[in-house]
Amino acid sequence: MIYLLTTIHVIVCLFLVIVVLLQSGKAADLAGAFGGMGSQTVFGPRGSATVLSKATTIAAALFMVTSLSLSIMATRSGGSIPAIFEKKAAPLPKNGKPATTPNSGPIQVTPSVNGEPQQKQTIPLPPQPAPGQPAPQGQKK
Repeated sequence: MIYLLTTIHVIVCLFLVIVVLLQSGKAADLAGAFGGMGSQTVFGPRGSATVLSKATTIAAALFMVTSLSLSIMATRSGGSIPAIFEKKAAPLPKNGKPATTPNSGPIQVTPSVNGEPQQKQTIPLPPQPAPGQPAPQGQKK
């Protein structure tokens, strides 16, 4: 359904562009450039403007209807991307306690000086909140 409506929308857009470009201004034909008031057209001097203006009105109305319909269909489909600032909370495990991150414990490091290994050192890390949990006071994310 959405493909059909999109195809109709594109066709209406192209038709609207063509109809608007075909309309001429007041006395914009060659006779109007030299001061003449009449013109020889298929629909007569006023008939073509009336037909084109009706076609423009209908095409504009169809354009608005198809635009609104496509917008409503896209919104109802639920495939929208969440906003930048919306964060999805991580689900809790079955035991009900939040999971800890892998880097919540101390890190053991073996430094080397001139290629010779030195004594192992343990570097404690501050506890990190689980994904989706708020950061503790005084700690940046």
